[in-house]
Amino acid sequence: MNQTEKRRSYIHPEGFKFAAISLSLSIILIAASQIVSAVGFVLTFFILWFFRDPKRNTPQDSNLIISSADGKVCLIDEAYPPQEIPLREEKMKRICVFMNVFNVHVNRSPVQGEAEHIIYKEGQFLNASLDKASDKNERSSLVIKTENGTQIVVVQIAGLIARRILSFISPSNKLSQGERFGLIRFGSRVDIYMPLDAIEKCKVGDKVVAGESILAELQL
Repeated sequence: MNQTEKRRSYIHPEGFKFAAISLSLSIILIAASQIVSAVGFVLTFFILWFFRDPKRNTPQDSNLIISSADGKVCLIDEAYPPQEIPLREEKMKRICVFMNVFNVHVNRSPVQGEAEHIIYKEGQFLNASLDKASDKNERSSLVIKTENGTQIVVVQIAGLIARRILSFISPSNKLSQGERFGLIRFGSRVDIYMPLDAIEKCKVGDKVVAGESILAELQL
């Protein structure tokens, strides 16, 4: 484990500003209504808990596709990646992970490689568990090129409550397997596209952990 990982806070820095606002309002409201103020303090705790960013033990294997998100596998199929991505128009295997508001929302790289493209697209805020959310909702697509040239696409999709997708990296950045690359606020979904011949290591309904759970194995 590197020194940066050792020093990292259990709460992602993005959460502190929201918690500070909630805490400040809760203190101000004590004089007006203790009940409302108490609700505010509970909300402050929930915000801090929502933005938790625990350490993960990532398998370091170039053949493996590791989950980018905490949550439940809601769909496994074959689909075209988002149209805005500059890739050949061909189907890929897609594994979708739905995150509810109780899951960790920091997203991690499924493979080691280089961030070729990061493309944001505005959209709607449908229930992220619906299949059409992949096409209709706000999203940010990350294309990762591995050392052997395989392209893996990770799409962060906003949900009913989510209104902001954050990226921690820039194109051409090198990513380690399991490295944090982004975050989605408050309930969402991540779709991972991979070669059609990738061997599935999960099934619909499985609960998975970002940076640890194995979704598939590449045929290299």
